[in-house]
Amino acid sequence: MPPVAVQKTSALLLPDPARVVARRFRPGDGTDQEGRTKVDRIIARALAMPEAEVNAALDALHARFSGRHRDLRAEFERNFASVVSHVENPDGMTSERLLLIGAYFTHEYSIEASALSNPSMVQAPDQSGLAKGATRFVLSLRAIGEGHISSIEFRSGVIDDQGEVEIEPCDRFVGTARREAPIYDKELFRNKLVELRAYGDNAAGIMAQLSENFTLRDLELAIGRAETEFKADVDITRMTRTLHWLASSNYESAFRPETALSERVLFPEGATESAGMEDARFVRFTRPNGTVTYFATYTAYDGYQILPQLIQTDDFLRFRIATLNGPCAKNKGMALFPRMIGGEYLALGRLDNENNFLLRSDNVRFWYRSELIQTPQLPWEFIQIGNCGSPLETAAGWLVITHGVGPMRQYSLGAILLDIDEPSRVIGHLSEPLLEASTSEREGYVPNVVYSCGSMIAGTHLVLPYGFSDLGMRIATVRLDELLNRLTTCG
Repeated sequence: MPPVAVQKTSALLLPDPARVVARRFRPGDGTDQEGRTKVDRIIARALAMPEAEVNAALDALHARFSGRHRDLRAEFERNFASVVSHVENPDGMTSERLLLIGAYFTHEYSIEASALSNPSMVQAPDQSGLAKGATRFVLSLRAIGEGHISSIEFRSGVIDDQGEVEIEPCDRFVGTARREAPIYDKELFRNKLVELRAYGDNAAGIMAQLSENFTLRDLELAIGRAETEFKADVDITRMTRTLHWLASSNYESAFRPETALSERVLFPEGATESAGMEDARFVRFTRPNGTVTYFATYTAYDGYQILPQLIQTDDFLRFRIATLNGPCAKNKGMALFPRMIGGEYLALGRLDNENNFLLRSDNVRFWYRSELIQTPQLPWEFIQIGNCGSPLETAAGWLVITHGVGPMRQYSLGAILLDIDEPSRVIGHLSEPLLEASTSEREGYVPNVVYSCGSMIAGTHLVLPYGFSDLGMRIATVRLDELLNRLTTCG
C-alpha cells in the first residue's frame, strides 16, 4: 500500500542573523587593586569624557543602531538603571551621558544566528476579515542563537479553504517582553518546595511570614530577616538560594500592544531556563464554560538540567510563566489535550525518555498520575518515540502526530489515533513514517531530523509545520480523510 500523500507547501523559514534584540551586557567580574569592579572602571571612563565627545559618541550609536530597534533610547535607559548603583551622582549628569553609559552595558543578540526550527501551530485568537473557509494561525518557533540559547518567537499566517498556506512577512524589529512582578500563591509555592525536598523548618519559618498571596519583595524581606538572624549558616544560605531560584522561575511578561506578533520574542528570563526555552508545544484550550486560553509546555534548560514549564496567554501579548509540578512533570515533550476529559486535564508525555504515556490531573500545574500507552514497535522508532504536539480532536478519535528515532539516529514523523472517550486506548497506528527528511532537508546542525511541536486541522487538511535538521522550518499538508482512513483501517 502506498504511503499517505504528504504535500509540502512553499512555506519555508530559514534563520536570519539580522533579527537582533538589545540585551543587557554583563562584563566580566573581578576587582582591581583599588577594589573597583569592571563596571566601576567602565563608568569612570565614561564619566571622564568631555560633553562634546559624549554627544558625538551617542549620535554615532544612534546612526548605526537605531534603525535596528524600535526604541533604542529605552534600551539604554533600562540598562543604565541596572548599573545606577555604581554611579555616585546620577542626578548630576546629562541625559546624553546617562544614555551613553547605558549603551556600554547593552549588546545585540542575534536570536536566529544558529537555527529556526521546531514549530507549533494553533488557530489565532482573531479570525476576523478572512475569506470564507480560511483560517488565521499563530506559529511559534524555537529560535537558536549564540551559545545555543533558545528563545520562542512567533509568526502569523493564513490557510485558505484549499489548504494553501501563506506566512505573513516579518516586522523589521524584534523585541523581548517586559518582565512584570508576579503575585505568588503561597500553597502552590509551598507544594513545589516540598516536591524539591527543600521544605524544612527554615523554609517553613520564612513561609510563615508571608500572606496567602505574596510578591517577590515580600519574599526577599522574609529571606533578609532569616539571613540576619542566622548569619553564615550554610543551610540557610542554600535554602534561600532555592527560594530565589523558584521565585525567579515563575513570572509574567508583557509586550506593548503596538508590536507586531512577529516582533515578539520570549527570551529566557527565569533561572531554570537561563540556557534556553526549548520546543514550546502550544494548544488552544477550551474550558468547560466555553472560554478559550492558550497553554504551552516547554523545556526549560539551565545548562545542567531540564525542567518542564507552562506558558499561559489569552492574546499573545501577556504571558504567565510557571513551573510544572509532580513526579509526572519531567523530561521533554509534554503536550496538553485541548480540553478536559472526564473532568480532568490530560497530557501526553515521555516520562522514561523512550515510551509514550498518558498523564491525568485535576490541576494543570500538578501532575501525579500516568499510564503507559505506546511503546516502540516498528524499526523506524525502535530507539524512542514521543509526541509532536497536542492531540487533535476528530470524529474518528484523537489524532496524535508522533516522532520515532531509528537507525543512524534518524527522526521520522508518524501518527497514532486514540479513542475519543478513553485516550489511553490506541486504536490506530501508521505502519510507515508519515514524513522523513528529504535529501534537501538532511543537512544541518543535527542531520537527518524532522520534528514538529504542534499541528492543526484546517477544513479538510491536517496542516503540519516541521523543523528539519535543526536548521529551518517548512509546512506540509495532508488530506485529513485519507490519513484517518489509513489509521482506522490499517492501524
